Amino acid sequence: MESVLINDYPNYQVIVIDNNSPNNSMEYIKKWAEGKLNVWVKPDHPLRHLSFPPIKKPITYVYYTREEAEKGGNSKLEANLNRKMPEGITTKYPLVFIQAGKNLGFAGGNNVGIRYALTKNDFEYIWFLNNDTVIEKDALSKMVQKFEKYKKEGKKVGILGSKLLYYDRPEIIQGIGGIYNKWFAVAKHLGIFEEDKGQYDNEEVIDKIDYIIGASMLVSKEFIEEVGVMCEDYFLYFEEMDWTLRGKKKGYQLGYCWKSKVYHKEGGSIGSSSKGNKKSEIADYYGLRNRIVFTKKFYPKYLWSVYLGFVVVIWNRVRRGQIKIIPKILKILFI
Repeated sequence: MESVLINDYPNYQVIVIDNNSPNNSMEYIKKWAEGKLNVWVKPDHPLRHLSFPPIKKPITYVYYTREEAEKGGNSKLEANLNRKMPEGITTKYPLVFIQAGKNLGFAGGNNVGIRYALTKNDFEYIWFLNNDTVIEKDALSKMVQKFEKYKKEGKKVGILGSKLLYYDRPEIIQGIGGIYNKWFAVAKHLGIFEEDKGQYDNEEVIDKIDYIIGASMLVSKEFIEEVGVMCEDYFLYFEEMDWTLRGKKKGYQLGYCWKSKVYHKEGGSIGSSSKGNKKSEIADYYGLRNRIVFTKKFYPKYLWSVYLGFVVVIWNRVRRGQIKIIPKILKILFI
């Protein structure tokens, strides 16, 4: 939040969705906004400058339940949030907090924010940004510039991604975009674990990826209105690919902005990393379950090979000693 609120784009609003966190997350965020709680980053961390010095507190915010937000919130209350920037632009800086009331999953939580924004109808883009990220100051402005460039070129881009780098190793790429193997319903990130030497700083990257990684994606209002909100069938994982394929049916393309750098701690939302042996049980379950859900929806003729791939899945879990997940895998396969 500290890094987001010092970004250099002049006209934006931050919407924070809490999926009913069991650890009082929203109360901590409120205390931070009120100036009662400081963010701490190691003094020698290479990205400390993106969050320090902290922005001036307190920060005005409004707080809604899911029901209040999806009905459009309180316009009188929100009028107090508007302020004039030096350039004379009225911006809805800073904050709207929304409590979902229960864990709606990745798509469900984001959809609460989308529906709130749509009631306002005062935006051109929504930037979906994971809670475990820190951004460069110009990350958003570079994305918007790139989107506008695509428009001038006559390209129908719906979703645009950033260059994702590891927060604790900012010179190492976490992902440029996703590559999907429909034979076994598995995905991987292009560029993962590679040192960033500018090798992906070109437009040809778009031809190599199948979807934008959900940790940072800028989506146009036009895309949302024409394609619809995120599909909530998955709870976790595969939502970006679902959105992408639905968009392609409407003629939408993907976009990529290598000048927009976002540093990802990875796994902060679900208590795990992307590596199979470090995934939380809930992440592992939905990652496997949704291989079948997604394949049935978009690539049914590949179901046989996806099912066959579960032989390897079960063997890997046994080899790692992850015996507890085996009954759930069998449930996925046979129920």
